[in-house]
Amino acid sequence: MKCGGSTLAALPEAFFADLAELQAGGARPVIVHGGGPAISGNLEKLGIETEFVNGLRRTTEDVLDVVEMVLAGTINKLIVRRIQSAGGKALGLSGSDGSLIQAEPVANAAEVGLVGDVVRVEADIVAGILGMGYMPVIAPLGVDAGGQRYNINADTAAGAVASFIGAQRMIVVTDVPGILKTVDGVKTALPSVTFAEIEEMIADGEIYGGMIPKVRAAMKCIHGDVQEVVIVDGSEDRVLSRLLSGERIGTAIRR
Repeated sequence: MKCGGSTLAALPEAFFADLAELQAGGARPVIVHGGGPAISGNLEKLGIETEFVNGLRRTTEDVLDVVEMVLAGTINKLIVRRIQSAGGKALGLSGSDGSLIQAEPVANAAEVGLVGDVVRVEADIVAGILGMGYMPVIAPLGVDAGGQRYNINADTAAGAVASFIGAQRMIVVTDVPGILKTVDGVKTALPSVTFAEIEEMIADGEIYGGMIPKVRAAMKCIHGDVQEVVIVDGSEDRVLSRLLSGERIGTAIRR
């Protein structure tokens, strides 16, 4: 499951209670989170300029210091505390810990700086945490063999984690009801979309900005055991339980 940075502050306590109940009932959630708004806020306070290139934050060493502080510190521990306050068991870590997320520079690193693509996820670490009865809460940072840190788009990191641990479904928790398409002049959430439909919507401008890396990461992780990615609104009542019980909520992305 991926929780967007802009979503976290608005998620109701009921969401975490639902998550804790699912864990108590035998589900084994794995969370990868973002933290974009909090990163931007801290960069502004520190007077560090930042910009986005095709939905990815241009990352210098100075920016990366703040990204690591916010993601692996403030946001990660906030999520862990909220899960535990709701009765769940969670353990927070970043992709740097134990070389959990191993990365290399993205193809357009000259434009975006220290942004990484995932080359490997140590699935045994995730399995070990789950085996102890805890929910892994992972900050999307990566590291290479030389110890260089990388900022990784949270959707990209979540897709890679899902692929490497063999999850059949990845849930993307956002503040929108799914992928929206204009139907008869009204923005409507689509129940499902295929890869071809997504490419058409990107070309038409229906999917734009930060939503592009989100859907591309979803598409990239649909291989092997991962059959679908579902984008849902985390503020909906018991959205996780309803989804896992078979109710159709949000937008399912399938090949």
